[in-house]
Amino acid sequence: MTMKEISGGVCAAQGFTAGAVHCGVKAGSSPDKDDLAMILSEKECTAAAVYTLNRVKAAPIYVTMDHLENGVAWGIVANSGNANACCPQSHENAQLMCQAAADATGREAEDFVVASTGVIGQTINIAAIQSGMPRVAEKLSRDGSDAVAWAIMTTDTVKKEIALSFHLGGKEVRLGAIAKGSGMIHPNMGTMLVFITTDCAITREMLGDALHEVIPKTFNRVTVDGDTSTNDMCVVLANGMAGNPLVEWKDEDYEVFRDALMHVCRSLARAIAGDGEGASKLITCIVSGARSEENAERLAKAVVGSALVKAAIFGSDANWGRVMCAMGYSKAPFRPEHVDVFFRSQAGEIAVCRQGDGLVFDEDKATEILNQKEVVIAVDLHEGEESAECWGCDLTYDYVKINGDYRT
Repeated sequence: MTMKEISGGVCAAQGFTAGAVHCGVKAGSSPDKDDLAMILSEKECTAAAVYTLNRVKAAPIYVTMDHLENGVAWGIVANSGNANACCPQSHENAQLMCQAAADATGREAEDFVVASTGVIGQTINIAAIQSGMPRVAEKLSRDGSDAVAWAIMTTDTVKKEIALSFHLGGKEVRLGAIAKGSGMIHPNMGTMLVFITTDCAITREMLGDALHEVIPKTFNRVTVDGDTSTNDMCVVLANGMAGNPLVEWKDEDYEVFRDALMHVCRSLARAIAGDGEGASKLITCIVSGARSEENAERLAKAVVGSALVKAAIFGSDANWGRVMCAMGYSKAPFRPEHVDVFFRSQAGEIAVCRQGDGLVFDEDKATEILNQKEVVIAVDLHEGEESAECWGCDLTYDYVKINGDYRT
């Protein structure tokens, strides 16, 4: 498949507009920081979503589940500054947020996906959202993806946006996405908030199947701090305006679409890991030579999730023993006496462990390798043909600073 990255984010696909404004969801927030956003399609979309597996779910999750029960939607409305979770009237306020979007656009409340992110346990300022919604509708434009990407950010330091162009049945199809996620990232579904739009003509069933194939190999392989949020959601809307032959079977066109979705979600997953709260480095762990992909994933995720590994990478300390230790408590079967461990980056590669035993290596070279912005921990089990790649970040002083007073 030939695909190329293009500009436009969630507005790259035909028929989608987006916009954002500041309405003051969080008291005292900067008027320069937009906190209310909308994405809207010209036509009805087939829709699919994946949600947090945290037993404590925010009200927007339940409202969105209800609205997508029929597999269709027209748009997404989202706010930052408040999670609308674990507080009085949260369900009613999520519904009122959809109704405000409907009133401002001439749609129905049930046509909208609703998402919130921010502080848990504080009642959302629904009056501010209701007053701001008409202004959001006025801001809707084909150039609005960038504004929405910034508006949904909380502790993120960079926007996360991507779009692709590819062909199905001789027609150009576009797929774009934005995401937010920095802390409370240890998803068992998608990630914090991910909004994906496409003009591909595809059935609800095939869209859902593609999403469920992609999520386990992308967002579910990210961990920043081991916390799964109450508000995690990944939703994709497809309005069919590309005019390609309808994707209704798992044929070659389905595989092309799924691969494009995989590319987009993998890119965003890496961006989320690299922008972990306080992070200075992206950590990638690749486990190869495994008996099963499931084992490889479990081992790799244990390594990138280890606080001790994360701290060592922050300090550029080639403490490979912590890698082995994390693998050992992952509950994935492997034979330690066969394991090789390498550290690599743009500065080169160094072997630190072979067949389970430590090697004498150049500490200065290892430090140089670990000083880079992206560090790869490569593990070869020498047991099979399967592999998996997971992503995380280092643990810095700033993570504690950010989360020590996040609520206040």
